[in-house]
Amino acid sequence: MRKVISFTRIRYVMIALSVVVIVGGAIATFSIGGFNLGIDFQAGLSQRVAIDPAVRSVTVEEVRSALDEIDGLQVNTIGVLADQEFAVRVRDEGTIDDFGNVMSNRILEILRARYGDDAVDEVESSYVGPRFSADLARQSFVLIFVALFLILAYIAFRFRVVYALSAIAALVHDVAFMLVFIGVTQIEVSTATMAAVLTIIGYSLNDTIVIFDRIRENEHTMRDSAFPVIIDTSITQSLSRTVITSITTLLAVTSIYVFATGAIQDFALNLIVGVIIGTYSSIFIASPFLLHAQQTVRKRRRKAAAKKPAVDQQKSVEGKKQTPETVAAATGASTDAILRELGARKASAPGAKGPARGKKKKKK
Repeated sequence: MRKVISFTRIRYVMIALSVVVIVGGAIATFSIGGFNLGIDFQAGLSQRVAIDPAVRSVTVEEVRSALDEIDGLQVNTIGVLADQEFAVRVRDEGTIDDFGNVMSNRILEILRARYGDDAVDEVESSYVGPRFSADLARQSFVLIFVALFLILAYIAFRFRVVYALSAIAALVHDVAFMLVFIGVTQIEVSTATMAAVLTIIGYSLNDTIVIFDRIRENEHTMRDSAFPVIIDTSITQSLSRTVITSITTLLAVTSIYVFATGAIQDFALNLIVGVIIGTYSSIFIASPFLLHAQQTVRKRRRKAAAKKPAVDQQKSVEGKKQTPETVAAATGASTDAILRELGARKASAPGAKGPARGKKKKKK
């Protein structure tokens, strides 16, 4: 049997480390002015521009370089590269009146001066107002909370409530860490960023459920072991699967980050960090929270058992009879005490027969 690693022994150190990083990152984010909101969550211009490939062959990097003097700019390719159609987005900082028309004309002037009047055409131009962007931001956060609630309900149904609460604690940790990372690095917050956060929630949940499933299985096969030992054993048994899955996922996502550009590259970077944090939280956040929750439940059971006879605790949650040994483990009472109480109850039950006595023979 492989050596069991004592993950629960360092749980307080790891939780404290996470708290320090998240709090420090939050302070740093707000000290530099908050999140770098894209026009999905802030007012701005969205424009589609086509450059005739017959006149001039250009890349998205060259278009970005040509428009580099404009602040808050984002340029991405639309469709096939050979079509040379680009999506240009610019944030409205509130310093220019009639921002949509002014900025749209300015972009066209710069591109036509660089590539020629006949080569550049405007396909579409629209202005996203502040009210729409605020509604979109609110809906995105509502979506995250709805996802967390549905996850809570699913895990509570499949496992127990303590498992569900522990999984949610790990997911909240992951979301908080991702938001701090996005804020400190000033990655633009867009719909792609929200998609990355939701993807990480699903990935982290998958890792957590694998470990929880092994813990639930070992609760039945290791009845005589303490719960911290069960958790350490379960994590050790699942460790190779968790590490291999994370490494293979990171290889795929890293290749996207290396070869992609723009919003896709930011999406891949968020996934890289999220996979690492999700793996970390399933081991060092979810399981310690489960241990704490389980210990709290057992303490409450012992207090309740102290107020009434231990034999009354024989029925499990499912309503099935348990052995005196399992009742002792659940209530904290000794097995001998439970057996004595059972014997006393049987002896005092109505219809119970006393010790047999020999009949006296009648004298003739």
